[in-house]
Amino acid sequence: MDRKDFISSLLLAGVSIPVPPIAGGSRSNNGEEQQIFKIPKYLRPGDRIGITCPAGFITREDIEPAVQQIQTWGLQCVIGLTVGKRDHSFGGTDEERAADLQRMLDDPSLKAILCARGGYGIVRIIDKLNFNQFIQKPKWIIGFSDVTVIHSHINSNYGIASIHSKMCNSFPDDWSVADPIQMDTILSIKKALLGEKLQYGFDPNPFNRTGTAEGPLVGGNLKTIETISGTKSTLTTAGKILFVEDTGEYLYSIDRMFWHLKRAGQLSKLKALIVGGFKVKPDDPGEEFGRTVQEIVLEKVKSYTYPVCFDFPVGHQKNNYALKCGAAHRLEVKLDSCILREVFVAKSKG
Repeated sequence: MDRKDFISSLLLAGVSIPVPPIAGGSRSNNGEEQQIFKIPKYLRPGDRIGITCPAGFITREDIEPAVQQIQTWGLQCVIGLTVGKRDHSFGGTDEERAADLQRMLDDPSLKAILCARGGYGIVRIIDKLNFNQFIQKPKWIIGFSDVTVIHSHINSNYGIASIHSKMCNSFPDDWSVADPIQMDTILSIKKALLGEKLQYGFDPNPFNRTGTAEGPLVGGNLKTIETISGTKSTLTTAGKILFVEDTGEYLYSIDRMFWHLKRAGQLSKLKALIVGGFKVKPDDPGEEFGRTVQEIVLEKVKSYTYPVCFDFPVGHQKNNYALKCGAAHRLEVKLDSCILREVFVAKSKG
């Protein structure tokens, strides 16, 4: 049995394989980098989740709905020292936020870390963090938007999976009156943490490019991916299914960001491209850009042949479902249906 068949047999058996940084991955027959991610240990009743504010501030009162809901899942919450702290728009000073997150990265009793909210601030502290303990005993890091910095950093440098999902500030205040989409998206976090296979069907878009692809799923906020490109946290995309989303950007800015990804080589070797929610700022009168998000994307990928889909339920919107960054997925884009699902659920090793 050769190395490729050996690895495939382990994956089918549900075994998680630790990997070094991307430079140490194996290569497929077409020369693309094939990274195998380590899946953190899935949670069981009684396990502890840390809640911290590595970016924007949030009050203890505002995270209470999330704490109460997580407790109904049989899990315990450990509230970080930055919850309730404020340094202007940040959840404490850079030093306080870095120290709080570092404590949670190093705490072996915590099985996951939930970022309380996004905003801005993680790029200010990412280089202050030491991931040595985390690498030895990975845990799930959960969040989206600005948390894309952490997802990209640990996905690309350490080959460790993470969860892109809503955060504490998105939990409904009153679960009994929450609408079905709110409940479903929050429960998708529970499914991800407890090791359930995630699968999402979504409506086809006439701009979709049909096809089927398999590979590790990576991505997040487009502006953040662009901002950290060329740094130690650059998102490695070759051989992967990339998903992107964004909010509050002009069309010309979205165009510029996709040009950056193309020129940086981050679109050239994808297995597939998933475009999630994009809340676009209206053009200034007389400064109309004249292109839609779909037209912007398809222009940048016209020389590639992989499948492309739009309107996936992820982003700064109500239908923002949990995704396991690093887990192997299969994307099927057809004229009448679209589906993204995990190829397998890896057995965790802690």
